[in-house]
Amino acid sequence: MAEYLMLKHYRMPEQYMDYTPMDEWSPEEVDAHIAYMNDFANKLKETGEFVDSQALSPEGTFVQSGGSGKPPVTDGPFPETKDLIAGWMVIDVETYDRALELAGELSAAPGKGGEPINEWLELRPFLDHAPCVDE
Repeated sequence: MAEYLMLKHYRMPEQYMDYTPMDEWSPEEVDAHIAYMNDFANKLKETGEFVDSQALSPEGTFVQSGGSGKPPVTDGPFPETKDLIAGWMVIDVETYDRALELAGELSAAPGKGGEPINEWLELRPFLDHAPCVDE
């Protein structure tokens, strides 16, 4: 088994976003989208492939060590971009192909008018060991 992180991006650059942004959906459309996400997670719980998931607030702060004194803080996430991590899900699957299959299914969550939004999801494997350098 291998664990993968599926990052749900929201408001990516228009060339990658073929759906109406969520702030333009009706409350019923938002509810249908969330219900799809919950049903998807429940299905994966039944198969043993679900590890965890969480939606994220759009508010955020970036913090960096300032070397001395108080660290600099920047309001985020990156206000100059339209990309935002809206949430994540961790899955534990037998193969990379299965991870791709599940990410594709999650990408089809309904949006405006109940149509699949076919959003981009970032799929990343967990690092199972630290990289090393052989000389």
